[in-house]
Amino acid sequence: MSSANVSGFIIQGFSDTPELQFSLFVLFLGIYLIILLGNLIIFLVISCNPHLHTPMYIFLLNLSLIDISSTSNILPNLLHILLTQQNNISFLGCMTQMYVFVSFGASEYFLLTAMAYDRYVAICDPLHYIARMSRKHCAGLITAAFTVGFGEAVSFIALIPKLSYCASHLINHFFCDVAPLLKLSCSSTFSVELLIYFEGTLLLFNSFLLTLTSYIFIISAILKIQSSEGRQKAFSTCASHLTCVITLYGTALSLYMRPTTSYSLKRDKYFSLLYIALGPVLNPLIYTLKNKEFLSSLNKVKQKCLDFYKLKAVNKTSV
Repeated sequence: MSSANVSGFIIQGFSDTPELQFSLFVLFLGIYLIILLGNLIIFLVISCNPHLHTPMYIFLLNLSLIDISSTSNILPNLLHILLTQQNNISFLGCMTQMYVFVSFGASEYFLLTAMAYDRYVAICDPLHYIARMSRKHCAGLITAAFTVGFGEAVSFIALIPKLSYCASHLINHFFCDVAPLLKLSCSSTFSVELLIYFEGTLLLFNSFLLTLTSYIFIISAILKIQSSEGRQKAFSTCASHLTCVITLYGTALSLYMRPTTSYSLKRDKYFSLLYIALGPVLNPLIYTLKNKEFLSSLNKVKQKCLDFYKLKAVNKTSV
């Protein structure tokens, strides 16, 4: 059956464990709310404080936008399935979800690469930091990250809808990911798999190589610092970013860079959840808990909100 005759798919989700549906709903709702709250706080604090309009924080703001967008592409629909058991998705909706997922995922790799370059310039060439990381250059790096990410995913949309699908339209996953769709196809998926390995390797290799190169120079520069306090301070500016990079690459490599024949879709549901949710949950904590500048700005925003509500209460009383 060709894709032209497919009106939609059925997303299995976690229906193989019906006794856990409500518990999973509560768990995933909690995870999603944590992601939204943590990343929205980062977005609002950086947006409202001009002192934080520096490359490092602008990159972090865009990382928060990616985390919110990528999880909002998947988790609300999963919550709807768990709550209502209505697990149908249209063919167009499925392809759109897959495209958005791949696009934001690819954009995140290159955004983290841009952040690594920012840290490299800050530590290895601080005298030229303002010139090399000007607003124009910063905007160019962010634009390039999103352009490459959304451009790279176009090939998936060009090839996957052309596959023929079997009589069963049951996707053994909780969203429209590439691997489950390939498993569902009756036609040859060789060209798509080849594309995935080519683009995936090219994407991961280039972004990883650039990030690794930046950190080789960064570590080399840090080791040349005489005082242990200076070395610790320099490394602390990179620790948050390095943690995010390790988390992202670690989960991605274990999940995607293997032949589709070795996939266990039931097991990979949980790996996918880890890949989708771990970074967005951890990033706000990693970047803010020990960041005095951010915490100071957060307290100022909180104080402004309190002052606003106090003023509003006084005005209501006076009326």
